[in-house]
Amino acid sequence: MTSVAQPKIFGAGLIALDLVIGPDPATPVRSWAGGTCGNVLSIMAYLGWDAYPIARMNGDPASDRVRSDMARWGVHLDWANCAPTTHTPIIVQEIRRGRDGRPRHRFSWACPHCGEWLPSFKAVTVSAVEAIKPALAGASVFFLDRLSRATLTLAAEASARGAVVVFEPSGKSNDKLMAEAIALAHVVKYADERLAGVDGVMAEGSATLVEVQTLGEQGLNYRHRLDDSVSDWTRLSAIPAVRLTDTCGSGDWCTAGLIAGAAAGGQGGLRRIGAGGVKSALRYGQALAAWNCGFEGARGGMYAVEPGKFAVQISQMMEGQLEYLVAEPVEVDPAQPIGCPACPPTLAGPRATRNGRSKRAA
Repeated sequence: MTSVAQPKIFGAGLIALDLVIGPDPATPVRSWAGGTCGNVLSIMAYLGWDAYPIARMNGDPASDRVRSDMARWGVHLDWANCAPTTHTPIIVQEIRRGRDGRPRHRFSWACPHCGEWLPSFKAVTVSAVEAIKPALAGASVFFLDRLSRATLTLAAEASARGAVVVFEPSGKSNDKLMAEAIALAHVVKYADERLAGVDGVMAEGSATLVEVQTLGEQGLNYRHRLDDSVSDWTRLSAIPAVRLTDTCGSGDWCTAGLIAGAAAGGQGGLRRIGAGGVKSALRYGQALAAWNCGFEGARGGMYAVEPGKFAVQISQMMEGQLEYLVAEPVEVDPAQPIGCPACPPTLAGPRATRNGRSKRAA
């Protein structure tokens, strides 16, 4: 059973520290909780949900910053330091302007100072599963974007308790685990730039009720199985951004909007809202994605607009009445610069990342 009085979401996957470098050299590097799972859960807390990340943060400076940032938005950290703990992943995002003036972002997983790899993602282990299982009672949603035996076990437990399992694959994965995830997930969402499609979605025996393929500025395609048969694909054109500053994280906002609009009542609620409800939820998600494009970073708008004013702006955007975004910075605790674990302290200056070297970027 699930409760919608205060919807609850659990998530396991990429929870990282984002180091965001804007196009203005005078602006210091911002450090925010990030990663697909980290962004979705933080956004859900911003939207009023109880959000519980499942991770292995070990108390290093990066994890302290992630925990502090997520706590700022009301994210519950009960399961954020599951044993065995490990370093929190760090991702460098650099925003640049193309020749056409449009923003471009590039990600790097290596230190721009010393060239060493930054800490990478490590999934929660099976040793944590039994302790977490009882906490899943009453959850409306379980979100995952990275696969492991422990994560799938937790997703299956949440599903058995009535939660909607939302799976957002980041790319091709272990065939066996991917097949299990597809069979288990009620909502599967992926970007066309990463996956042309996902085998097994909507196949006989799978739990999938909604499949979404995002197309960037072209909008998205979706189909569903809420009428006992698989629908045709439907295209939803994108909602134009009022201001185009950075597109990073917009897919995570779209996911959060879909979850908020369609999954608060768990599996039963998702089935009850039907095809019309899913379309409305996706349209809400597209409005969140378009709004997010007006700010730097995957969740930059959360630091610029109070939740009450945010809700008004989204309503205006969905009605085509929002002509410009008003940003009034939200009070947050000042962040200390986060350095590479392999670097000497003298290389941890906040702006040195701009011209440093990197082993890999994308």
